[in-house]
Formats: sequence, structure tokens, C-alpha cells
Amino acid sequence: MISITRLLRASSRSILRNRMRSLLTSLGIIIGVGAVIVMVAIGEGSQAQIEANITSLGTNLLLVIPGSSNTGGVRQGGGSYKQFTFDDIDALKREATLVDGVSPVVRSGGQIIGGAGNWFTSVYGVSPEYFKIRSWEVSSGEFFTDKDVTARRKVALLGKTVVDQLFPNQDPIGQSIRIRNIPFTVIGVLKAKGQTGMGQDQDDVILAPSTSVLYRLKGDRRNAAIDMINASAISSDKVDAATAEMRTILRKAHKLTEGQDDDFTVRSQAEIMQTATETTKTMTLLLGSIAAVSLLVGGIGIMNIMLVSVTERTREIGIRLSVGARESDVLIQFLTEAVVLSVSGGIIGIALSAAVVAGLNKWTTLQPIITPEIVAVSFLFSAFVGIFFGFYPARKAAALDPIDALRHE
Repeated sequence: MISITRLLRASSRSILRNRMRSLLTSLGIIIGVGAVIVMVAIGEGSQAQIEANITSLGTNLLLVIPGSSNTGGVRQGGGSYKQFTFDDIDALKREATLVDGVSPVVRSGGQIIGGAGNWFTSVYGVSPEYFKIRSWEVSSGEFFTDKDVTARRKVALLGKTVVDQLFPNQDPIGQSIRIRNIPFTVIGVLKAKGQTGMGQDQDDVILAPSTSVLYRLKGDRRNAAIDMINASAISSDKVDAATAEMRTILRKAHKLTEGQDDDFTVRSQAEIMQTATETTKTMTLLLGSIAAVSLLVGGIGIMNIMLVSVTERTREIGIRLSVGARESDVLIQFLTEAVVLSVSGGIIGIALSAAVVAGLNKWTTLQPIITPEIVAVSFLFSAFVGIFFGFYPARKAAALDPIDALRHE
């Protein structure tokens, strides 16, 4: 049996005799391994960003939105559900024991005028509990209080993006802005949170007392409709229990009987994260699978070149067999060459993918993450491709008749 060292040395010499052909043969493996690693790294990075962004939304977050998620097999549309009122908020604050904070969310928006010009953004009417629920902090100024909510005071906190647009290089605290031609006084600037995984700017927002937004901006005095409720469970292990408790309280407040479906939906942070991560995992698997096709193409290329090599080296094979080499020696020799070609391509592909990922991290908003697992899998798969696609040419070389091989021109 040929020693491994001699075998690798002989295989390397054979490969280096045709450097350009060997490089072109390995190109499919190089591209395949590199593409798989980069695609999976992008998926892993996106998943990490989404998880971080969802975590930044708040601790043990619970979202309550109007409308049943699925009623009678048909998802309800707008206007087919009962909206929330301040009575619902009061009921949750009064009866919930597993909820650490409850805040209404009244959505509005429009052209904001003030400072250096105007800016179109979203305005959310909330209560002071919202800042703790959503982990908001101020970089300057202060939060509004329950007294501001009760008195419907026209005060607001600006996100960093709004400040940059309306008050560049200025202190906005104490300045006046007009939201739908209604004056509000800026009392605070929110600490920057950055973009979400979907590219949404979390700092492009204005927060104001819920009553001020509802009654002064939306003018909804009769219905007092709240768009959403945000809440926070007392601990991460109480999220499911808090969800069930909130459902019970809201069903009672909405006078729903036992046979009736919920006219609202409670979503936990865990559910939101699970949905998002499942989506990114599916996308990562799809991208990785598409990229893996090039590995198969590269394997076919190796098989074709090895078949050509067998034809070119028929006399050499005949001489080796005639002087005492066994069929297994020839088979192992050609199989080793195929594996060396494939593994070399895999190593170059790994190095190339690392360079691409470094470039993406530096020059784009993507933050791909290369994991040791995908590197190991890609490397082993490249070796498997060499064995799988190199076996047939090696077997063909080993099966040559020595006499016929010596006669070959």
C-alpha cells in the first residue's frame, strides 16, 4: 500500500503539471463553497439582527391588536372588530397581576412643522408606561407624566431622525412644533435605536400623551378608539400566563360569551421572534440550497476532467499495472487526485467567502456572520464531492487492461 505522504506528493505533482486546467476544474468547487458560506452567513446575520431588534422593542413585550387572528377560518379585516377604549386599559391595570405595565397606542402622523423646516413622520400617543415597556430612554429632556396624559397637554418627545431633520445642530428642548397645525412643545429627545432588520427607522417617530393624540390630533371624541395596546409581562417565564390573563380580562370587558371568538389578538415577543426567525431560516435554507447547486456542477467538472486525465495517462497506467501495481493502487491514486482538487477548491472557497463577508460587513448595511459549523460542513462536503465524482474515473482507470493500456497511443 502506498503511504499517504507519497500518495499526496504524487497527486500534487500530477495536478501541478496542468496548473491552469486544475484551477479551472476547481473553479466550480471554489464558487460553490464560497457561495454557500456567504449565503448562509447573510442569513445568519439577518437572523441575529432581527432577534436583536425584536429584543430592543422591550422586555417581555405583549402586543394586543383589535380583531381575531382567525375567526371561522377567515381572517377578519378592518372594521370587522371592536376597537379598544380607555376602559380596556383601566381594566387591565386594575385586574392584571402578571403584567408589569400597560400602555395604549394611538397612531397618527402627518407633516410636522418646526425648527429648520418640515418633516413627515409618525406620531404615537402613549402613556408613561410605554417607555419602560419598549425600553425607550431619553438622551436629553424628560418623559411626560400621567398628569400630562390626564390634562391632555400638548407635549412631545422626538426621535433622533426627527431632531436631525427639524433641529440640526440645535437643542430642540422647549421648542415648538406644529403637528397638523396644532402646536406641541418638545420636552425630550429619545435615545437613538437605529433601524430594524426590515430597514425601518425606529428613530423616525414622535411620542406624545395618548389623550392629546386621540382628542386633539384625531378628534375622536365619541368613540375614543385606541389602535393597539402594549404591555409587559412581569418576567420572561410568565409571558404565556400573562397572555392568558389578558385574554380573560379583555373577553370579560368586551362581554364575550364562552362560544364567541376573541375580537382581539394577543401576540408575545416570543411569537414575533419565532415567526421572524422561521422566515429567515427558510430564506437561508433556500439561498444555501441554490448556492449548493454550483457544488454539484463543480463535481461534474471534476469528473469530466478526471475522465480526460485517465484517457491521457492510459500508457502510464498500463506501465504501472505491468510492473506490479494493483488495481486498488491505481484507484486510490486517481481518487486522491480528485479529492485533492476538490478540497483545495474548498479551502480557496472558504478564504474567498471570508474576504467577501469582511467586505460586506465594512461596506454595506448587511452584517453576515460566518459560523464554524457552516465552514466545517462546506469543507467536508467539498471532500465528499471529490470522492463521489472522482470514484467513477478512478474505477475506470483501475479497470484498464495492462496490455491494452500499453498499446494505447
